[in-house]
Amino acid sequence: MSSESQIDAVFKALAHPRRRQILDQLRDKPQTTGALCETFFDMDRCTVMQHLRVLEDADLVIVKREGRERWNYLNSLPIKAISDRWIGEYAAHAVRLLDRLKSDLDQ
Repeated sequence: MSSESQIDAVFKALAHPRRRQILDQLRDKPQTTGALCETFFDMDRCTVMQHLRVLEDADLVIVKREGRERWNYLNSLPIKAISDRWIGEYAAHAVRLLDRLKSDLDQ
């Protein structure tokens, strides 16, 4: 998968509020799919699995099988890559603009 298509997959995965909630649940500790289904009791297991699949395809969730259990681990590296590429770059640009504005106002 190319870098751009990987970034697109991450943005697609993060676009849905339920998937962001799933990532929030995995932030502190890995969880089994069953535990996630209990947390999101208003969704059926198939829907939770579909969301997990999108997150896994975007490399935001890493799955480890132990017997019959499927453990889901957060992989925050794709989010960091987006932050480094997009947020950091744009934030630096905004800071430069504000610095220039401040300099202009001080003159």
